[in-house]
Amino acid sequence: MIPQLYIGGQALLEGVLMRGGNKVAIAVRKSDHTIHVEVETRSPLTRRSRFLALPVVRGTAVLYDSLLIGYRALNKSAALSGAEDDEEELSGWQVTLSLLVSVLLAVGLFLFLPLYGAQWLTGDGSGALFAAVEGGLRLGVFFLYVWLISRMDDIRRVFQYHGAEHKTINCYEAGEELTVENVRRHTMIHKRCGTSFLLFVMLISIVLFSFLSGTRLSMWEMALFRLLMLPVVAGLSYELIRYSGSTTNKYVTWLVSPGLLMQKLTTREPYDDMIEVAILSVKCVIPASDPSRGEKDDRPLTIA
Repeated sequence: MIPQLYIGGQALLEGVLMRGGNKVAIAVRKSDHTIHVEVETRSPLTRRSRFLALPVVRGTAVLYDSLLIGYRALNKSAALSGAEDDEEELSGWQVTLSLLVSVLLAVGLFLFLPLYGAQWLTGDGSGALFAAVEGGLRLGVFFLYVWLISRMDDIRRVFQYHGAEHKTINCYEAGEELTVENVRRHTMIHKRCGTSFLLFVMLISIVLFSFLSGTRLSMWEMALFRLLMLPVVAGLSYELIRYSGSTTNKYVTWLVSPGLLMQKLTTREPYDDMIEVAILSVKCVIPASDPSRGEKDDRPLTIA
């Protein structure tokens, strides 16, 4: 059975966010073991503007939308699950400021640090060796970052919810009824995962940035060029992820295989109660007529 719509998700603190069509839903397991659910109607940016819906351009729009919605949901899940002592959400300007700081730190860590590290190691700012070292450092920093955070107890639970998210989406896309038993049988790997997207950002940036490896530019000029190219890199990565999720071509599967392997670091086998949260989040965004919803869920939960 072909699903009625494609959905995407994100693991939260003790919860899962799902997006499908014009709906965004979060489900969070509270300390009293009930599940808090919130559903919002939100039209994606790509549906509000023809320009933002253009190939490559839409990748940046989707990334911006996902970052904003995801960061707000992560903040809310921290408050609901009791992960924050005061259990209070950040205000709108605090969320915006926190997101901006996070993006700047990510740009510094994954973009500028490899650039300056390559210059320091090679003593030059151009040439094939410089491009190879910069690319190697960028991948190395990314893998090291993911490996380090995967060793944190709180992050391990987030990765378990990540596994629950993938399993539930795979179950839905297989046309099966969303039950814990059905979801449990499915894989934690998904072609449209954000982990794969980030890895493609790294790989595509290596290819694009290498085009200027033979050009004599100052470090500030190279840094500015890389910053300006980020929307292009994000757009191309999104198109590759989008296409890979809709084809079974063996060459495309081979191309995306590094991203699929990377997901083994960012997903963990979930507990049944985590799968229940993911199932509830999916049910909130799929049509009421969808047979995957199954029977009505009467478990106790709080609805925002």
